[in-house]
Amino acid sequence: MSNTQHSRLLSLDVFRGVTIAAMILVNDPGDWGHIYAPLEHSKWNGCTPTDLIFPFFLFIVGVSIVYAMERKAADPRNQSSMIWGALRRGVLLILISLTIHIILHPDFAHMRFPGVLQRIGVVFFICAVLYIKASQKVRDWLFVILLVGYYLLMTFVPVPDTGVASLLPATNMGAWVDRMVFSTNHLWSESHTWDPEGLLGTLPAIATGLFGIRIGSWLKRKDREDSVKVSWMFTYGVLAVILGLIWDLFFPINKALWTSSFVLYAGGWATIALAGFYWLIDVQGYKNFTGFFLPFGANAITAYVLSDFVPHYINKIRFGNSSIYQILFEPYSSPFNASLASAIVMTLLIWVLMWILYIRKIVIKV
Repeated sequence: MSNTQHSRLLSLDVFRGVTIAAMILVNDPGDWGHIYAPLEHSKWNGCTPTDLIFPFFLFIVGVSIVYAMERKAADPRNQSSMIWGALRRGVLLILISLTIHIILHPDFAHMRFPGVLQRIGVVFFICAVLYIKASQKVRDWLFVILLVGYYLLMTFVPVPDTGVASLLPATNMGAWVDRMVFSTNHLWSESHTWDPEGLLGTLPAIATGLFGIRIGSWLKRKDREDSVKVSWMFTYGVLAVILGLIWDLFFPINKALWTSSFVLYAGGWATIALAGFYWLIDVQGYKNFTGFFLPFGANAITAYVLSDFVPHYINKIRFGNSSIYQILFEPYSSPFNASLASAIVMTLLIWVLMWILYIRKIVIKV
């Protein structure tokens, strides 16, 4: 098979779109009390399909950095402006998240400071700087240092307020750091004692972004046939999943802590998924199924923002004492199916908005 080179990787856009669609589906059930198990996060240790969505985002961020920056970063004269541009984008992602929170939940005294977009912004900026300034060898060593260092820190260093190392929700080192930096008033509202997007967990999350840079750099190589690229991506992915499962035996796979085993496990599955999409779409040319996902992939941040606003305001609509969900879904199916049907409709509604932007060739960039 001949080597196919694309200025834009269609399979990556589809992968991003699939991930966005999955995020909306799991974040907007009709009834939080009735959700099918694969559409829920793990209670603590372990990994469900839902737990893979966020690391897939960060993996895609890493791959995208390569495709967006490779040519420009090769010229040292561009590097300073590129770093400033990356900083602007990272800060803007953080500000978008805080603005959403202020609009939807205007309670400054209990405003949550950590969050998904905050972590994406920080990881993007640091990974972009490392891509621009560091060699692949340095990035590989940093990847190992982050994973091993985080493992040693979390499992062997005593937490100051308890005197022992812990991997439990409220007593681990990451939870202690977040309480010291943010106070309990500005952490995840479900706990107030720890945050799943806390500061310390951002370190191994950077490794997830570096994982994506490594795979993106492999895909961009011009001295390998597509069949070789895909074969090795599947191999790397399977090996990473296996290593993650082995590490899970003594450092559990845990999305909330973003454990080192979770980085390998989720990164492995992301690599396998991208290899599959790349082979089907960019190499074999099977593109008929891509139409639904490309509008999400082209305006991912816009879709993310709308997935907060649209359900919030739709759920406020009342007909008498009944919500739209109680009228349209609840009476006609089992609680679990009604909840899932509502999530699917919400996903389709946001897709329509993204499709309008897509056909008008409007891309809202951050």
